[in-house]
Amino acid sequence: MATGDSVVIAPPRSLVLVLAALFSLYHLVLAVFTLDLPRSPGPVIVAMVVYAAITTLCLWPTSPLTMPLWMAALAFALSLVISILVFSQLDATKSNGYATWPVAAIGTLMTIVTVRTRALFGWLGIAALAVIVVVWSGPAALVEMGVLGSAVWVSIAFALAHALAQAARDTELFARAELDAAAWQATQEAQLTEGRHRLDQMNRVAGPTLHHIVDTEGLLTAEDRRECLHLEGAMRDEIRGRRLLNEQVRTEVLAARRRGIDVTLLDDGGLDDLTDASRHRIQSQLAGEIARSQADRLIVRTGLDDSAAAVTVVGVRVSDDGTAAALGADSDDDEVAEWRQIARDEE
Repeated sequence: MATGDSVVIAPPRSLVLVLAALFSLYHLVLAVFTLDLPRSPGPVIVAMVVYAAITTLCLWPTSPLTMPLWMAALAFALSLVISILVFSQLDATKSNGYATWPVAAIGTLMTIVTVRTRALFGWLGIAALAVIVVVWSGPAALVEMGVLGSAVWVSIAFALAHALAQAARDTELFARAELDAAAWQATQEAQLTEGRHRLDQMNRVAGPTLHHIVDTEGLLTAEDRRECLHLEGAMRDEIRGRRLLNEQVRTEVLAARRRGIDVTLLDDGGLDDLTDASRHRIQSQLAGEIARSQADRLIVRTGLDDSAAAVTVVGVRVSDDGTAAALGADSDDDEVAEWRQIARDEE
């Protein structure tokens, strides 16, 4: 089952809780039927109540999978209390039968602790149980009373919990890889679509001129050459202008260039987060600014995402005799003749 960005693999939680509760209840039933064997039933009853309480706490349905550290420590400590209370009332030299229920009960409790990702406390509980049994009845009792069986259950729980955790991590990695692959595919498709759009746009803009060049076999007039330069500028606009462009802006930019204005469009991504309606409004205002411009050079640039101005239009009037431009430098006499900013939000 997937939740958020993570993937968790596990058997049905309700089934696990029911089975663990039935096993725990079984140990208490055995304790009830063997209350006549201890020297005094009082400590045994206290141990039964303590075991029922800590087991209920560890199996609480709304608890997270990872057991809190304090709960694991409490389960370990109470397992010692339960063992001491019961074994202190039994005669180690006699056969006590099911009166030694704490061995299996603590094994079940430590298995629950291990499943809930606190394996260290589970192993500590089994080790402490083994020490208590050896002190109480000797090493042979480890097999006779089932301590080794409890250790096996904890081992199985640890192996299963580790395997499920590894499977969950692998599944999460596969899910992330699938998302990355889907994102990469979407990016490639978007780039392909954008590329096709640009090619179609270039074909629409450059197609007539290229056909004219072919028809005239390359013999172009001065006017044709000027139109080719305008076409080159339009092709640059498609690459650098991006969202600044619509048909109205393209038309006004071409008209401005035919009037002798050097137009530069630069879209740095400042319009990407705007709605289509906002971009259309900005493009319409931009087309109007370009149509009204009387500058020699016009620079149009988008603002930053956090800027109040979506587009800045700067008109420069060139005052030199052309020497600086021929040398590839800006003239010191250039002056800003026009400065307009188009707001990101409509006022």
